[in-house]
Amino acid sequence: MAPDEKSDEGKQEETKLESGNDSEEKLDPEKELDKGKESEEEEISTTEELDTEAELDRLRFKYRGHTLEELKKMNMDQFIQLLPARARRSLKRGLPPRQKKLLERLRRAYRAKKRGKDLLTRTHVRDMIIFPEMVGLKIGVYNGRIFEIVEIKPEMIGHYLGEFSLTRRRVQHGSPGIGATRSSKYVPLK
Repeated sequence: MAPDEKSDEGKQEETKLESGNDSEEKLDPEKELDKGKESEEEEISTTEELDTEAELDRLRFKYRGHTLEELKKMNMDQFIQLLPARARRSLKRGLPPRQKKLLERLRRAYRAKKRGKDLLTRTHVRDMIIFPEMVGLKIGVYNGRIFEIVEIKPEMIGHYLGEFSLTRRRVQHGSPGIGATRSSKYVPLK
């Protein structure tokens, strides 16, 4: 036998020693805990990332399954198909001249907003349906007494302008005045 060559017994002893070293490493509880903690942390961080992404996706605005960017890219016919029946019917019949005029003024205000100017568009047209292109604009909607400023938000898409400018207020009666009758002068103590 040559000095470099080892017998089968020597090879077996070497493999036992090597496997013994591996078993010592496997038996080291601190290293196992560290490895376990790292893998758990990785799993937790990935599940947390997935949870936050899912939560953010849930909180993102969607109108009938479409995001605001998708709605803005749609043409008018595609958007009309997403609206409720009443709004869809009125838009299929065409916009009246006063709504067309308001829409053109709102488009001008949108272009001005892109340049940095913030214009307020005042209108009496309360039956105008809010389109995605109006989001972010300020509109003064007349309620019969004053122009209430309405800032258009994505959640308002598909509603009418008049819904956000109420025409009636809650009645708050005061105490009876000088010319009140005997029966109306009675004011309860509580």
